[in-house]
Amino acid sequence: MRIKKIIALFFVFSAVFCANAQSKKYIMHTVAFYNFENLFDTINGPNNDEEWLPNGVQNWTSEKYRQKLHNLAKVLNQIGTNELQKESPVLIGGAEIENRVVLEDLIKEPGLIEKDYGIVHFDSPDKRGIDVALLYQKKHFKPTSFKNIPLLIYKNQLNANTKEKNSSDDSSDDKSEIDKDLDRVYTRDQLLVTGFLDGEEINIIVNHWPSRSGGEKKSSPFREAAGRLNRKIMDSIYKINPYAKIMTMGDLNDGSYNKSVKEGIGAKRKKEEVKEFGIYNPFEEMFYKGNATLFYRDAGDIFDQIMVSETLIQKDTSSFRYWKAGIYNKPFMITTVGQYKGYPLRHGANEIGYSDHFPVYIYLIKESK
Repeated sequence: MRIKKIIALFFVFSAVFCANAQSKKYIMHTVAFYNFENLFDTINGPNNDEEWLPNGVQNWTSEKYRQKLHNLAKVLNQIGTNELQKESPVLIGGAEIENRVVLEDLIKEPGLIEKDYGIVHFDSPDKRGIDVALLYQKKHFKPTSFKNIPLLIYKNQLNANTKEKNSSDDSSDDKSEIDKDLDRVYTRDQLLVTGFLDGEEINIIVNHWPSRSGGEKKSSPFREAAGRLNRKIMDSIYKINPYAKIMTMGDLNDGSYNKSVKEGIGAKRKKEEVKEFGIYNPFEEMFYKGNATLFYRDAGDIFDQIMVSETLIQKDTSSFRYWKAGIYNKPFMITTVGQYKGYPLRHGANEIGYSDHFPVYIYLIKESK
């Protein structure tokens, strides 16, 4: 009889708990990353942009440029929206951006202009002149500091792969005092932005790591160096604030399983594996479930990732916490016919598409007061 009473009380308490949980209200924000794929204007600049001019290989006219902006704005306005989330992302990391002007044109597009996005952008030393940037809704996010951190890599690293020290050894990080006679490989800087999201301090790192030009294995040391730099940035933030909330995002040109991510950053596949100062990567599990943000030679992978610090996966939702992640790949963004059916719908000879990557996003939530 007593056992029956205990069981009955258990169900009563469970029902009350569920009712309280359901009665809670949450603030939800979307954070996104999107590789804009060759967002160039039509003006000849100091970078290597000849391909993307009206008389260039792409015959890149003002009409095509405007259509590209319109297409990107359509996606950015909708990323992560559903029956629960009606708002556009409050933070958007972007890659393959020619300059600040194209971003200023982008945020003026219908669907975005009323969101009042601000811009954090620096010109990078990339030979093509493509950069990373962060767009933010001014009413929600207030930047307090931002800087571009150069990734110093050199051609001789390709021949020194077997001499690489493990990623936990800070002495293996690329240093500015490396022999200047060596040929530096100019690539995108890593962008660090710190600010307040609805009053809570958040740190965001936006990345576009070195490509796989020359082959995945041969170019891997460059991305491994990028991963170590990313980890070094995070560690420097933790030295100032051990409770800092950090998100690192970007097109890494590597999968979640590669050495640059697993060892360089130290990202974990499962939340329970993440220790203090650690990083959780929800896109690793998504990859093993068959998801993809891009395709190459009929193989899909997730190069576009958003990772979050241990401080963002704690259970207490009185402040912002990571909830879940996704890949935004609506039908209008997908090639429907031909050899590349199922791939992202990109720019072609007869059509101005969106990008050769699908954007990724996460939700941050906290209890509303």
